[in-house]
Amino acid sequence: MGIIIFKEIVSYFSSLAGYITILVFLVVLGLFLWVFPESSILEYGYAGLDSMFNILPYLFIFLIPAVSMRTFSEEKKEGTFELLATKPLTDWQIILGKYFAVLLVVVVALLPTLVYYLSVYFLGNPVGNIDSGAVIGSYIGALLLAAVFTALGVFTSAITKNQIIAFALSVFLSFFMFSGFGSLSQILSLQHISYYLTSLGLEEHYQSVGRGVLDTRDLIYFLSITAFFLLATRTVLRSRVW
Repeated sequence: MGIIIFKEIVSYFSSLAGYITILVFLVVLGLFLWVFPESSILEYGYAGLDSMFNILPYLFIFLIPAVSMRTFSEEKKEGTFELLATKPLTDWQIILGKYFAVLLVVVVALLPTLVYYLSVYFLGNPVGNIDSGAVIGSYIGALLLAAVFTALGVFTSAITKNQIIAFALSVFLSFFMFSGFGSLSQILSLQHISYYLTSLGLEEHYQSVGRGVLDTRDLIYFLSITAFFLLATRTVLRSRVW
């Protein structure tokens, strides 16, 4: 599995597109945090990273599908997946290798955002006037959200040979999983089950973790959704045997 992780990461960063994707992600995140008046902490006057973590899920919706769309679809299109399947590797080793490779790329993209935290930390009056506990909780929530979106992206890449279709499908499903259930809960005819619908969505649990309190129910939810899409990916790959 380690070989697959290394291969995928090297393959991603061997092209200029990989660096450009991460750079665009960081620039857009920085613009929302420092420049755009509706979300800039300089305009708000409060030492916090709330605006960054509010926009982060929506950037993930595009970043993670862009990274994960080639994991299986490219292999299938070029006919190299059959060669990979003949190696002494189980389906789970192949899936988890590609999954953790994409997740590591996302972590690499997140690491530079620590500069934003340090900037706010030292710009605060007094210095350090920032809720570090909430920031840590928000980063944990971001990683859990990235884990789900990555599993979903790997799944959509496994069901098609076309990377563009994999990207579009992953974006749609990620957006629906994050905001769709909350939107459905606002429909008048469904108000009596609005609480349950909202609880099915990622947004509710992401905000819960972002408050700095890691509830086991939120952790189980994120891990369960991740496991579901990874299991669905294995089912798709096993279909070649059927």
